[in-house]
Amino acid sequence: MGTIYLAGGCFWGLQKFFDQFSGVIRTEVGYANGPDKAPSYQEVCRNSGHAETVLVEYDDKEMDLEALLDYYFMVIDPLSVNRQGNDIGIQYRTGIYYTDEAQLPVIRKVYERQQDEVGKPLAVAIEPIRNFFSAEEYHQKYLDKNPGGYCHIPRSYFSLAGKN
Repeated sequence: MGTIYLAGGCFWGLQKFFDQFSGVIRTEVGYANGPDKAPSYQEVCRNSGHAETVLVEYDDKEMDLEALLDYYFMVIDPLSVNRQGNDIGIQYRTGIYYTDEAQLPVIRKVYERQQDEVGKPLAVAIEPIRNFFSAEEYHQKYLDKNPGGYCHIPRSYFSLAGKN
């Protein structure tokens, strides 16, 4: 069992995207790596310093960290600073927040491969998770509750694994 926190723009789509894969045990959206105070969504939108982030718990026998990160890079623009799609602001920054330093070699391997592919420095932070505050309930599984909700991830990507 492993845990990784991924910031990749609006957390609604990132959660729906990862929920489709076998090996992903649980996801939860929240606010990470900002000040050590639980923010409200309104505070996050007013530049609290937190990133919209998805906690991903996975069974590394079914889905290893390298595969998870390859999927992550499939749905973000790794060159954008504080922006994904039409979402702009510090809360939409990209980041891989690890829970264990043993994850770093895999994270760096995938990161460097992605950087080589685009030929430019990536705007994706690699940091330990400092804090994570669960988002309000209405944000959890938002696109399942609101199928027409906005998302920067193409809808066709929500059925790559054939689960949805």
